[in-house]
Amino acid sequence: MKFKVIIREDKESPGWYNVSVPSLPGCHSQGRSIEEALKNIKEAIELYLEPDEEELVLKEGERIVEVEVTA
Repeated sequence: MKFKVIIREDKESPGWYNVSVPSLPGCHSQGRSIEEALKNIKEAIELYLEPDEEELVLKEGERIVEVEVTA
C-alpha cells in the first residue's frame, strides 16, 4: 500500500523535517533528515493502520483477521 506524504522543512527548528499523510488525519512525524523523516512516517503509518485489538469487543462467532491491500 502506498501513501502520498507532505514533507516540510521545520522553520522553527532548522535541520528538522516534518512529514504528514493527508489521507490519514493526525498521522504526522518528523526527522533530522528527509530520509529519517520518511523512515519515521512509515512507522507512524503502520501504527496508525494497526487495529487496537484491546479496544475491540467481539461478539460470539466473530474473529480478527488481517488482510493485505494492494493498489
